[in-house]
Amino acid sequence: MTTLSSPAIRWDGQTLALLDQRKLPLAADWVSVDSADSCANAIRDMVVRGAPAIGIAAAYGVVLAARQLGAGASASSLQDALATLAASRPTAVNLFWALERMRSCMADAHGESLIARLEQEARQIHLDDQTMNHKLAEHGAALLPDQATVYTHCNTGALATGGHGTALGIIRTAWDQGRLKAVYAGETRPWMQGARLTAWELQQAGIPCTLVVDSCAGHLMATGQIQAVVVGADRITANGDTANKIGTYSLAVLARHHRIPFIVAAPLSTIDLALASGSQIEIEQRHPDEICAVAGQRLAPAGAHAFNPAFDVTPAGLISAIVTEQGVVQQPDIDKMAALLEGARR
Repeated sequence: MTTLSSPAIRWDGQTLALLDQRKLPLAADWVSVDSADSCANAIRDMVVRGAPAIGIAAAYGVVLAARQLGAGASASSLQDALATLAASRPTAVNLFWALERMRSCMADAHGESLIARLEQEARQIHLDDQTMNHKLAEHGAALLPDQATVYTHCNTGALATGGHGTALGIIRTAWDQGRLKAVYAGETRPWMQGARLTAWELQQAGIPCTLVVDSCAGHLMATGQIQAVVVGADRITANGDTANKIGTYSLAVLARHHRIPFIVAAPLSTIDLALASGSQIEIEQRHPDEICAVAGQRLAPAGAHAFNPAFDVTPAGLISAIVTEQGVVQQPDIDKMAALLEGARR
């Protein structure tokens, strides 16, 4: 099979290569991944990040595990690899969705036939995400006011997905349609995904981008410089509550106060009907040192206590629209979310 690649993920049929997003934009180094364990480590250590990209990487991680087992590859022998990958990050539901798709391929197959089947499914997950991104972006771009200046948080572009992007995909499509004026990107502490990744992606695409500290968002809204906020999601519950990068909830509150549309962009695979509301989402807690230092340079005094949740939950009542490849849910609630998924099933 030919190599399947996107800006952050390459698969040549034998090895998974991941663009090391911890080093961008200063260096574009690729990390070679050859096992489920090394794939899980790459996800956990933020070599690859962004909910859709994590799911794609994990799918290939299952293939690598099966290849190591060879003739002994079977549903039962792959359970440890599936568990290792599932434990890599707890909040992004796309990870578990992708692993479940891989698990569903395992019945009545073993050895080389199972390996081939798993690789085909992983490639399909990768390709499906690229297709979904473009459909989602078309739906979302239509929601933006003409010549809007939008604010976005974290990184939701090609680096975080199988290709075009979710929230950043909307921005990219709106720009291509001549409907977007400019973008403000929050720096997104503590990993600085906005400063390092979003600003870099938009610069590469030739889209005007102004980087601001996260705490500048309220000032921009109050002074009329923002016409919409567009963000991604790592998990959306049955009622429309949304988990996304820490700081998203604050943006939603500010947007509501200033009567600015707050738009969430995510594929259907991000919706978790098993959870009734955002209060049930497990929020990943990361090491306190991540907010006590920047690029290895310690800023906080030794012994300072730090609290470092990676995500927060935005209630559905603060969300103007959830955009998926299936369409848009305005003012989401449990009935509208159920109708969206029922339409997708039909």
